[in-house]
Amino acid sequence: MPSLVDSAVQILEAADPQDKIALTHAAAEAWRQRAIPVLGTRRPPMRPARPARPELLRPGDMPKRRLGGEAGRIALLHALAHIELNAIDLSWDLIARFATAETPRGFFDDWVKVADEEALHHDLLSRRLRELGSSYGALPAHDGLWQAAEETAEDFLGRLSVVPLVLEARGLDVTPETVERLERAGDPDSARILQRIYTDEIGHVGAGRRWFEWECAREGRPPVPIYHALVRRYFRAKLKRPFNVPARDLAGFAAAFYEPLAD
Repeated sequence: MPSLVDSAVQILEAADPQDKIALTHAAAEAWRQRAIPVLGTRRPPMRPARPARPELLRPGDMPKRRLGGEAGRIALLHALAHIELNAIDLSWDLIARFATAETPRGFFDDWVKVADEEALHHDLLSRRLRELGSSYGALPAHDGLWQAAEETAEDFLGRLSVVPLVLEARGLDVTPETVERLERAGDPDSARILQRIYTDEIGHVGAGRRWFEWECAREGRPPVPIYHALVRRYFRAKLKRPFNVPARDLAGFAAAFYEPLAD
């Protein structure tokens, strides 16, 4: 079995989503069993491998999506499946790109767990799409999700500030309403999947906050103003209200971080 970092690079280079999922679960289990070392010899690619489909468009070129009707729910689930596929790679890229001999084991415990859960999320959504007569790749998807990774490829705190602490935190804000809309639309199976994703991602935001604060403490820098500066540098937009304060509080993500950046 290759090292954790080498496994992460192998997963990033796997184009087929099912291969990516299987390799993720295998690497996560090996890590939990303490069967592999951390560091290796390989470096992550700037962009992960992707299947031939879905067609990737610029965000502004994506068709508008409405939840009404089965077609709307399929479009929603497809978009979420694409987000979760990117989330698998974002977790492994964080490990592969920023691992050092001094990084605490707890960091890898957290992010391997995150990657393993993101793989489960993508698989659940893909299975649900097939149950509805569609599949991942049947619709276009936008290619803006990896931009944050490219822009923070050399900035550990920047990566944490934008990916878990802006993008995933935003998921905490919007997912409960989406769950309710799916239930009202008579689709409890899809609603249960989103509820599972929502519950797991409270932990993902918590991991982002924990390691952001750890790195700030290690560098002797105040976390809240550093977060503000990095979000303004890399996200370059106001954060959207309303915030799901109870979920953010469960993640230990205090309002002092995000409220001053809101519209």
